[in-house]
Amino acid sequence: MLCFVQTATENERVCAAFLRSLMARGLRVDRGLVVVLDGAKGLRAAVTSVFGAQTPVQRCQWHKRENVVAYLPKALQDPWRRKLQAAYERSTYAEAKAALGRLRPELRLLNESALRSLDEGLEETLTLHRLGVFRELGISLKTTNCLESLNSLVAQRVGKVDRWRSSDQKQRWLAAALLDTEPRLRRIKGFRALPLLRAALELALQQEEGTVLAVQVA
Repeated sequence: MLCFVQTATENERVCAAFLRSLMARGLRVDRGLVVVLDGAKGLRAAVTSVFGAQTPVQRCQWHKRENVVAYLPKALQDPWRRKLQAAYERSTYAEAKAALGRLRPELRLLNESALRSLDEGLEETLTLHRLGVFRELGISLKTTNCLESLNSLVAQRVGKVDRWRSSDQKQRWLAAALLDTEPRLRRIKGFRALPLLRAALELALQQEEGTVLAVQVA
């Protein structure tokens, strides 16, 4: 399901209204949902507001890595990209978390700000690991690349238009570009493993409901 909204910033109010419009159009979340985000705070808050605090969020590992290395000198950025990438590529949650943890002392010595950037939202960069599907679906869902790819294809069709007469014209052009692009979209890599993700999400929902029930009984 594709949808778009015209806005100046990704603030919580606009993003929440956008997500509710998806729900109104038939988006189902009762069997679980994983949301892949780049870390924008307004969009993250909107996900919690509309879908609930228990909704699994996969923070984009590419954005996290680039945010961290941005604090480092140029000469150290590529080596640290490789270190972070190698840690994230570990197939299990325990292995990836441990590998990232081993990098913290060295990063602390280099740049405390880089370390704080790594720690911020770190658990959400490991959501697919925690759900047990990183090996099968990580290549497609560990980053926002699927959406970035779509944005690139749309830009090829509207990027050179520099005169817009109205908001309606902008939205009609974007809708036309999306419809033209849709037949060229490919399945995500690892799509055959999507039932595994569904099962993991349903299990997470059951565990969450069990926890809530236990708290209420207590």
